[in-house]
Amino acid sequence: MFDDLLGRSGLRARIDELEEERERLEGRLEGERERRREAVRDRQAADERVNRLEDRIADLEGRLERTDEEAEPAFRGVESLRGERTREVLRRLGSLRTAEEGTLTAMVEEELPDAVAEAFGEHAALLARAAPCLVARDDAGLLSSALVPPIRPEPFVIWSDAVELERGWFVPEGEFAFALVRSDLFALGEYEGRERRSLTTFESDVKGDHSKGGFSQGRFERRRDAQIDEHLERCEEAITDRGADRLIVVGQRTLLKGFAEEAIETRPIDATGKPAAALDRAFHEFWTTRLYQV
Repeated sequence: MFDDLLGRSGLRARIDELEEERERLEGRLEGERERRREAVRDRQAADERVNRLEDRIADLEGRLERTDEEAEPAFRGVESLRGERTREVLRRLGSLRTAEEGTLTAMVEEELPDAVAEAFGEHAALLARAAPCLVARDDAGLLSSALVPPIRPEPFVIWSDAVELERGWFVPEGEFAFALVRSDLFALGEYEGRERRSLTTFESDVKGDHSKGGFSQGRFERRRDAQIDEHLERCEEAITDRGADRLIVVGQRTLLKGFAEEAIETRPIDATGKPAAALDRAFHEFWTTRLYQV
């Protein structure tokens, strides 16, 4: 009776309703939490499944690549020839004799002549990887090789009774000048075979990377280009004053184009250090023949 008089009965009823609503909401919340836990478990399971599938795909792709590599022809051997080893290989090639038109010799670029492709059959694709190169093959298949000579002759194809090549394509012979040209360094040696008879060297003060402060980037680059131009003029003068007719120029790739017409061969070679030592390293690297056994 006092609860009714004081209005407590209505409050207690309201409290009971709110508690029931709270329990319902807590039940719904717990249900949502459980569904989220199940969703997380499902997502983790799906992620694991995806990872397993990706690992399987990667494994199968790797097996496929290995199968392709095993199926493709491969070189029987690759060797860098220098000095006496080069001369020994040339002697062996020179000793081969076959019947008339039993030996094919060809200097090939990337596009193989039909005669070369036919002679090498399924292994012809390897020659494109070695090109430009001098190829040699006899009709019995005893000889089947490709060589990348330091001095590269114009393309040709010959069938004869022997391997048709010149020693001067592979080893230094006679008189010639050998120049190393970099943007800040120059070295010129005049040779009789492997023996150097004279040496001309100089270095130029060419600015390196631009640093903060001082010249603007544009002004710095113009000054550096002018210094390189002056250096190249000195290089050209030294080369013009050489005694030997034949000229080989190696060095920085971007500078070689200006010497291509005058030189019998140009080659990018990264030889650094003091000029004389750099020239020796460049000379050694240039007179290296790459041998591919096909």
